[in-house]
Amino acid sequence: MKIMSNKFAILLLCSLGTLPAYAAAPLQPGFVYLKDVDPTIQQDIRYAGYHNFIGQPIKGYIAAECILTKEAAIALSQVQTELKKSSLSLKVYDCYRPQMAVDHFIAWSKDSSQQQTKAEFYPRVNKADVFKLGYVAEKSGHSRGSTIDLTIVPVPTPTQEKYVPGQQPLVACFSSYHERYRDNSIDMGTGFDCLDTAAHADNHDIPPNAYQNRQLLLAAMQKQGFVPYSKEWWHFTLKDEPYPNTYFNFVVK
Repeated sequence: MKIMSNKFAILLLCSLGTLPAYAAAPLQPGFVYLKDVDPTIQQDIRYAGYHNFIGQPIKGYIAAECILTKEAAIALSQVQTELKKSSLSLKVYDCYRPQMAVDHFIAWSKDSSQQQTKAEFYPRVNKADVFKLGYVAEKSGHSRGSTIDLTIVPVPTPTQEKYVPGQQPLVACFSSYHERYRDNSIDMGTGFDCLDTAAHADNHDIPPNAYQNRQLLLAAMQKQGFVPYSKEWWHFTLKDEPYPNTYFNFVVK
């Protein structure tokens, strides 16, 4: 009987061979994939690739997926519903961020040899000061699961410039809309993850239409219970987040 049981188990495992390797490992309870709540929200998860302020995939990002608490995902979908009425869509750059990714940021800030993305993301900032200046935190709200980095794109959405490390000149993130990296976002005055005062949410020293676009994003997010961060126009946290004191460390996959 034991031999028959083992054979049955092997057959069963073989029949499940097409499942993803991580299918048996569900998400942390209380978390969801944003695409399962609202597949119309576009995703450009920068820390799973090379186009970010460090210039390499960040630890803990096995897949380019947006994971959020269920409450944050539902609220974000409500923002999307309103924007779609104006032929606009949200696009997320980062969602839940494991603590191991934050630790990667900390290690990077202490390594003066890693400066390959400075010309685009922090040309006017000493990388050793990014924590002191409030651009990166040693304990990030993203790790609590209800913080999102995002922008607005038009619908239909233009094709985004393909980023190939080392094959295109790096242009300062605060350069004009038509000079910096051709993201498909509407003009927000800077690119995403621009570690510069130009990216501060209420900075008026940007083109008037870009400031209006920031206000559009701000109003849409606040209406559904999100709170902005003053130093990053793209950064919002759900006011009534379910885990305000818990910093998670499961991988994004």
